[in-house]
Amino acid sequence: MKIFAAVLLALTLLTAAPKPLLPQDTKQLIVVTAKDWHTPDATLQRYEIKNGDWKQVGQSFQVITGKNGLGWGRGMHQIPKNAKFIKKEGDGKAPAGIFRLKNSFGYQAFKIDYPYSVYRETDHCVDDGKSKRYNQIIDSTKVKKDYKSYEHMKFPKNYYKYGLVVDHNPKAIPGAGSCIFMHIKKPNHIPTVGCTAMRESEIKTLLKWLDPKKDPLLIQAPLSEMPKLLPFEPGQ
Repeated sequence: MKIFAAVLLALTLLTAAPKPLLPQDTKQLIVVTAKDWHTPDATLQRYEIKNGDWKQVGQSFQVITGKNGLGWGRGMHQIPKNAKFIKKEGDGKAPAGIFRLKNSFGYQAFKIDYPYSVYRETDHCVDDGKSKRYNQIIDSTKVKKDYKSYEHMKFPKNYYKYGLVVDHNPKAIPGAGSCIFMHIKKPNHIPTVGCTAMRESEIKTLLKWLDPKKDPLLIQAPLSEMPKLLPFEPGQ
């Protein structure tokens, strides 16, 4: 009987675990939910605080993440001690967790409230872990090049025509993953190498909605992990 009571108490404490404390100013969330750790397909839903409660905004988007699913990234959350899947450089996984959002970007001017940068072919995102500019977007014409591997922030394809920089691995820990964006997906719903992609119309809707005064965040994870991350019940 005592053993049963102890188990019951443990389950009660587990289910009653406090929700994560988000910044007080955060009033917008982008929530990306995958079926499990291995499935690239996911659903994006926007949320906003209205009258003191989190409410869904608009219709959900069917998005695509990393070709190898998800792994715990480095952001505002704590990586579980028993985590089996942790994001690493070049592993083809998109990061799971809670992340701040840096600037949005594109190939040409786009009038929105959220900070927006126009990138050129000479703007690079450095994914070389040996570089002191690892996980930074830099103008290659203005710095001494100490990296061998990087991503062009503008190229002939339109995948980065509109995008959003996810603040993953803000301490730029070598090998922990770099250059994580939300951007336009490839034809035929092809998975990414670590980003989260959607239709052009959807990313534009997302960027127009973001309000810097509401300190928006990204929460991205498999469904099983969402109760640990969301400030409300999954599916709300």
